[in-house]
Amino acid sequence: MTATSTAVTSAPAFRRRPLAALAKAEYLQFRRNKTLVWMGVLFPVGTSLATYFLLIRDGEPTAAIAASTLELITLVSLLFVQYYSVLSMITTRRGEGVLKRLRTGEAADWQIQTAPAVPGALLTVASTVAVAAVVYATGAPAPVNAAAMALALIAGIVLFSLLALATSAVTKNAEAAQITSLPVMTVAMLGMGWLRGALPDQLAAVADWTPFAAISDLVYLGASGRTATADSAAATLDFAGTCAELGRPFATLAIWTVLAFALTRKSFRWDDRG
Repeated sequence: MTATSTAVTSAPAFRRRPLAALAKAEYLQFRRNKTLVWMGVLFPVGTSLATYFLLIRDGEPTAAIAASTLELITLVSLLFVQYYSVLSMITTRRGEGVLKRLRTGEAADWQIQTAPAVPGALLTVASTVAVAAVVYATGAPAPVNAAAMALALIAGIVLFSLLALATSAVTKNAEAAQITSLPVMTVAMLGMGWLRGALPDQLAAVADWTPFAAISDLVYLGASGRTATADSAAATLDFAGTCAELGRPFATLAIWTVLAFALTRKSFRWDDRG
């Protein structure tokens, strides 16, 4: 009876153990790549803070400036840290035959696919929190809905990790990732608030449904109480008002996440010779 109870109790932990071990291994590999680490930290954080201090050099930080800065760090981190690192690592592991060998062990397929996303996710969260801390420590107005901003980042990490897995199906090696990643990066950049505001109405309406547009709107709503493309005369929403406006951005993210998941399930390759 005791042996049976112990086995039953330890079963969930046993199932979780492969993911923890794989994630730790991926983190160690990521940390040993000094170029990747420094680019993952200095580029997103440096670009975002440089932009922020340029915007406030002649005045006080406003909610709009805080929102645009947080939008920038979110975009750069999701694309150049989360998305690109997962795409590069998955492609490299597949070329080396690691993915195929891992499938013969106790790890489930989803655990093998999830593990490479962990280092980028940790760095993305840390970089975003660091920039947010500087922004609000230097006098920017407090966010209207911090939960919306946090959910935008988490949903973005999940979505862009799935997009990286889907893109890996058409990526021959790590060098080719520089080319195959361009369509996703281009579409994501179309979702930036200032760019959507500059586009003609018909193109802006299409850009509103791109994956990063939803994340941008959530960040802006959380930081300033207005969407990224709201008219300058539009009223600033309070916490309850921003909650009422979260439906469309989350619906857009849900649609893209389901599409990315379905594409990954259909096209993901475990072996270059498959």
